[in-house]
Amino acid sequence: MLYHLLYPLHTTISAFNVFRYITFRTIYASLTALLICLVLGPWVIRKLTEHGVCQYVRDEGPPTHTTKTGTPTMGGLLILFAVVFATLLWSNLTNFFVWIVLLVTLSYGAIGFVDDYLMERKKQSQGLRGRTKLLAQVFIGLMVGGLLYARADFDTHVSVPFLKGINPDLGWGYILFVALVIVGTSNAVNLTDGLDGLAIGPVTVAAAAYVVLSYVAGHVKIADYLQIQYVAGSGELAVFCGTLVGAGMGFLWYNTYPAQVFMGDVGSLPLGGALGAAAVMTKHEILLALVGGIFVIEALSVIFQVGFFKVFNGRRIFRMAPIHHHFELKGWAEPKVIVRFWIIAIFLALLSLSTLKLR
Repeated sequence: MLYHLLYPLHTTISAFNVFRYITFRTIYASLTALLICLVLGPWVIRKLTEHGVCQYVRDEGPPTHTTKTGTPTMGGLLILFAVVFATLLWSNLTNFFVWIVLLVTLSYGAIGFVDDYLMERKKQSQGLRGRTKLLAQVFIGLMVGGLLYARADFDTHVSVPFLKGINPDLGWGYILFVALVIVGTSNAVNLTDGLDGLAIGPVTVAAAAYVVLSYVAGHVKIADYLQIQYVAGSGELAVFCGTLVGAGMGFLWYNTYPAQVFMGDVGSLPLGGALGAAAVMTKHEILLALVGGIFVIEALSVIFQVGFFKVFNGRRIFRMAPIHHHFELKGWAEPKVIVRFWIIAIFLALLSLSTLKLR
């Protein structure tokens, strides 16, 4: 909005020329989202508490988690407001990719909201049926894939990290691939959201990585120099990813151990979906598995645990899945698990950025 209101004035007031720069708008979009979360956080926590919107902990979870019962949840509403408001304020609103990523964020946020609302209404830890939630996510993923595939200038080739000569063209299958990336990332982030600050930390780190990846993918000269796929207009996604960074840091202020508020599915589902959408539109889809390696590990730990349990008559690989609970039951203090996972997330993000030169 500010871009459209103030940048046209640069011909008379040269200072407004700064609004043309994605880097400038990304920084201030991030700061805007951060301030929104910091300022509105106490009010949101108070309102959630007043309305009894509280967490219900599974009986089969780690015993130490029983103390979390009653903590306000659905704090993801604060994240959504900060991200959407800051994006609309600082982005170029004529950009196609901005509206696509907002579509994913808001629609997945709606799914998460319904899920959380049903949990509160039933006063238990189960909301939407898993199949219903998954079908809704897949439908949106397929719709986004179709919208991208319909663009004549969008490339359906997939780049493979470290291998610059391998770029398979998926053709119409790219639609299915888009849905897989978005849905998979959304649910992986959701699975990771089990400890205070555990999910929002790696989300913030991954979003920061995609600020860089979005910018270089949308800059024709840098993309050519780095030998990566150039996607015209994708640089504007750096502004959106910047809002994820700012909102993530602002929410972490209240979500860090011991958490004053949880994000709920209304936060975890759209955050994961947004990261998946950004990865697709910047043509760094497969690299997301490295950038968000923590989420991959968490998701795989559940898949392997369930599969092993069914095949080997109740035997388990981990003491409990997702894997962060395994370390808790081994005796690691919750803050230790969280911070160590953050360290791994930062390492993986830096490693993923190094692939821009290792090609």
